[in-house]
Amino acid sequence: MTTPCTTRWNVQVDEQAVIPDLWSIVLAGGEGTRLAPMIKQWLGEDRPKQYCTFTGTRSMLQHTVDRADQLAAASRRVTVVADDQRATAWSQLDGRGGLLVGQPANRDTAAGVFLPLTYVRAADPSATVAIYPSDHFVHPEAQLIDAVRHAVLASDLLEDRLILIGIRPDCVDLDYGYIQPGRYVGGYGAHSLWDVGRFVEKPEQRLARTFMGEDMLWNTMIVVAKVETLWQLGMKVLPSVMRLLETLLPAIGTTREEQVLQSIYHSMPRRNFSMDFLEHVSPKILALEVKDILWSDWGRPKRIVQSLDRIGKVPMFPAEAVGVA
Repeated sequence: MTTPCTTRWNVQVDEQAVIPDLWSIVLAGGEGTRLAPMIKQWLGEDRPKQYCTFTGTRSMLQHTVDRADQLAAASRRVTVVADDQRATAWSQLDGRGGLLVGQPANRDTAAGVFLPLTYVRAADPSATVAIYPSDHFVHPEAQLIDAVRHAVLASDLLEDRLILIGIRPDCVDLDYGYIQPGRYVGGYGAHSLWDVGRFVEKPEQRLARTFMGEDMLWNTMIVVAKVETLWQLGMKVLPSVMRLLETLLPAIGTTREEQVLQSIYHSMPRRNFSMDFLEHVSPKILALEVKDILWSDWGRPKRIVQSLDRIGKVPMFPAEAVGVA
């Protein structure tokens, strides 16, 4: 099911700064299972982490949407959520513009990325798209926004490539994906663009420790690419996923849309965007290394505490909750 989030609020965005042909996709369909016990103890209810406010006044989803809207107009934003979280997402996004797409079921991250891409392709197949996970911490945000802006520039010059944002590791973390940079392509602003040698998703501990002494990058899952480039690579690597989404394209905006969406998800295979897609298209990927930035996938309570401590803040959940998950 899709819902337009019609603009009612006066969101502070510099319209002169948005990139005319850029769309944004915000990935908010995750279930947040690793943080679920801590959140349940803290809030007394089940709530995926992207809808939680761990510090300040905005949820992780709202932070991500505000970042995305610095570069692409809100009317060109597609946010994908789980169907059973539509009400929560609506309450946080209503008034911020864009389109809200509900996934009928969780079929892992490949479907989570390519479903909203289907809606972008239906509206503007020649566009560029920036894809953002909604459960990541970034500081300072301006550094990431600048990197994505330069990734769009790189995508315009190298239309057949995917640009993936990478961060230099500052610790060993077995939950992250790692990128091995290959040939240096060039500088884009303060950021370095590299060919990708290989991907290693969630390595075992001994291998991950060796990465700290090598020129490896963390995979942030922030991707910038031409819509058609991403679509055609999907058709090549994930044909079983993409053929189903091809049947949805002509139904978008018609009375058949919801019926077709429900139908294709009954048959949608579970595929992981990193392991089943990115790892198989590494020759087509360029990694844009972002320096001088603090980034973390807030999948565990200790990461939240550590990230906030580094910028002089404390989380809103009680200290005893850290040991729950």
